[in-house]
Amino acid sequence: MAKIAVLGGCGAVGSVAVKTLASLDEFSEIVIGDLNIEKAGELVSTLGEKVSAVEVDANSLDSIKEVIKGSDVVLNCVGPFYRYGPTILRSAIDSGIDYVDLCDDVDATEKELAMGEDAKKAGILALIGMGSSPGATNLLAKFAADQLLDETDSIDIFHAHGGEPVEGEGVIAHRFHSMLTDIPMFLDGELKYVKYFGMDGIALRCIFDFPVLGKIPVYPYPHPEQMTIPMHIKVKRVTNRGTVLPNEYYDLTRDLCRLGLSSKEPIDVRGQKMVPYDFAVAYLIREREKILKETGFGTQRGCCSVVVKGKEDGKYSEYRFHMASKSQALGEGTGIPAVIGAILMHRHKISGKGVSPPEGCLDPIEFIGLVSEVMKLVEKKEGGFGGVMVDKVDEKGNVTKMDI
Repeated sequence: MAKIAVLGGCGAVGSVAVKTLASLDEFSEIVIGDLNIEKAGELVSTLGEKVSAVEVDANSLDSIKEVIKGSDVVLNCVGPFYRYGPTILRSAIDSGIDYVDLCDDVDATEKELAMGEDAKKAGILALIGMGSSPGATNLLAKFAADQLLDETDSIDIFHAHGGEPVEGEGVIAHRFHSMLTDIPMFLDGELKYVKYFGMDGIALRCIFDFPVLGKIPVYPYPHPEQMTIPMHIKVKRVTNRGTVLPNEYYDLTRDLCRLGLSSKEPIDVRGQKMVPYDFAVAYLIREREKILKETGFGTQRGCCSVVVKGKEDGKYSEYRFHMASKSQALGEGTGIPAVIGAILMHRHKISGKGVSPPEGCLDPIEFIGLVSEVMKLVEKKEGGFGGVMVDKVDEKGNVTKMDI
């Protein structure tokens, strides 16, 4: 009998993780911990007897510990991680329970890595950043560096998604945070920090040609890969760039942030106090629906790509990994890799104790071996394997589709 606690289990990502876990036989008991107990109860009613729900306050160590008590694995899907990640990890460490999360914030990642010695003393392993980006991106990069290339020069990560049925305040808050925080980029063999609105950040903007999505403008993103990958892979450059679709919605978000409307400092408006952030969130949620309709965006979709360049048999070689979907986006792309991490954790396929990103403790081949079983990101087509499409580019620019 194995038990897993999924915190934030009825959110956009957490609900996908719970549904996926419920469809598998790995865990006999799945506990959803969420502040919205009514919504969690509605989800439980659709998933069968092995799924239950408990109210949890992610700000309270005692509340978290009560919910995760007796679990074999904790899967943390509560965001934003810069606010909740370290607190929930601390609860898992204090409780002596192995832990998996989706942490995609650099500042939170630094705090979680700093808990490594405490996790070792507690005899647990915390696998952090086990989503899409970070997560699958780290492992595909490691796979290319370890199995395909003799030398690795650069790893560039690109992601875009949009059209999800719901977008709430937490997602928008994270997006503002990503635009305002210092963004790490590993350039010329050194970890450097750029400003999203600064000239160095603007210089890193580009257009990337995604499968399914086409050519999309992408922008510097403060994800942890640029910080953690160079700790485990010898490389000269690691970058991360992404966006949210449609472009018009992302542009509006960026403009509101640039104008200072992400501020939580109240201002006086005709004798009344107003918080710019509250207005911006409400305005974006309203305008998003209008923009989706006006652009005829259609169903949700997304793609995450990893481009790894280096040398193979003394010649230039480039591998492009794409995880794309015409019918799924953020929830599936992030939640399903997290489930794979939790399964591998339970099966004792992840080595070591402490706190580690995926590339530091997980064999990419173990991850890839589970992709066809649970990672249903895209219909299997020519090239690719269970949701991962792979292109090899040689020194002459010739492209060959591959399986992994």
